Amino acid sequence: MTPLAPALPSLEARLRELLEAHYHHLHPFNVRLHAGECSKAEVRRWVRNRYYYQTRIPIKDGLILTKAEDRAFRRDWIRRIHDHDGDDARAGGLELWLRLAVACGLEREPTATLRGLLPGVRRACDGYVAFVGEHDLLESVAASLTELMAGPFLGARAAAFRKHYDWIDPDGLAYFLSRTEQAPRDARQSLAFVLAHAKSEEQAQQSLRALERKCDLLWQLLDGVEWGGRRPRLARGAKLREDASDGGLVLLPERAVKLGGSGRDIIEYCDGARSVDEVAETLRQRHPHASPELEREVFDFIESMERERVLELRE
Repeated sequence: MTPLAPALPSLEARLRELLEAHYHHLHPFNVRLHAGECSKAEVRRWVRNRYYYQTRIPIKDGLILTKAEDRAFRRDWIRRIHDHDGDDARAGGLELWLRLAVACGLEREPTATLRGLLPGVRRACDGYVAFVGEHDLLESVAASLTELMAGPFLGARAAAFRKHYDWIDPDGLAYFLSRTEQAPRDARQSLAFVLAHAKSEEQAQQSLRALERKCDLLWQLLDGVEWGGRRPRLARGAKLREDASDGGLVLLPERAVKLGGSGRDIIEYCDGARSVDEVAETLRQRHPHASPELEREVFDFIESMERERVLELRE
């Protein structure tokens, strides 16, 4: 008699197991943040950049609504957009996050207009919106199941901020507290939908892959935040030619790289003492009336020079 194959664990159990292993509570930045080991500059960099993720959430939820034929589902799901955008009766998550930024000592307008948004953060957040746009309703909802971890995690975050970062106005923590109630409610809705509609093992696997992809994107977001704190300098063996008059030239052992534009100015501030963020801030102070895109241009240039092995970035 052929023995029966062992039954697979329930889909819910597999989803929760995946989150325990891949959710970004394990990312080194989050571990340091909750342990009180981040500097003011690091906390502010995270808050400033994470705001972009907040702006993508209602856009992602709008895409999910376009995929749903069921009116009851849409009526429940649209509540998430109101939670983030707010309404006449209450401030939404976007407003609460801007208040957190101000409580951390950041200026509201540059945060709201995404000045200083780091490229890796932008790619991760845009990647989430693109994923939802390109996948079906089941996979899109499954990707949102990071909310199963978010409620308790954000409660722990609020406690960690009160304990370790007393320079932040406690009123600014309202976002975290609001999500400790909203995220579990949203997670119940998403989980019920996935368990009801993942009727085959293939659909279960699609749901698991979608959730894993969302976890990967959250990790990439934090990788992008950490990149902004690294300290760029000329790579070993690279030399900036002093007599270049057309934007600068970096000589490498095997080739030369023409800088062009403002590249020489940026390279001069990549001294190994300033972080990527500080290089951009120095140039902003030097050129206060420059384009609002100045920071983005600096970050993109540093990324390109890192790829060309002109610059190396120290932890």
